[in-house]
Amino acid sequence: MTRGAPIPETLTLHVPFRVVKRGGRKEMHLPEGATHSRRTDNTLVKALARAFRWKRMLETGEFATIAELAEREGIAPSYMTRVLRLTLLSPDIIQAILDGKQGPEATLARLLEPFPMEWAEQPNHFARVG
Repeated sequence: MTRGAPIPETLTLHVPFRVVKRGGRKEMHLPEGATHSRRTDNTLVKALARAFRWKRMLETGEFATIAELAEREGIAPSYMTRVLRLTLLSPDIIQAILDGKQGPEATLARLLEPFPMEWAEQPNHFARVG
């Protein structure tokens, strides 16, 4: 911009959007067809990282049981089992989460619920993930 160009004092921009709750926080949803930047859900990424770290710790024999590892981490074994199940997600869904391309239906609470073990069935279960 050059100094000679007039700068308006006020600029009004109208952007249609709606606010929806997702996982206890509010998000803006743009209208259908509008493009928006992807944002990685740090809660999901952290859960995936924990799941794969715990899986590695169990597979290497660092901990013999989930109960032993859960005690060390200070969490309930049942919660750890649900988080560990995230390692069974299809590579496409994991990549979508890491890229911030998962749909709004893919919340941590939803991912911790039972889901199909067959990768081909998972996208139907998690609508709009990926």
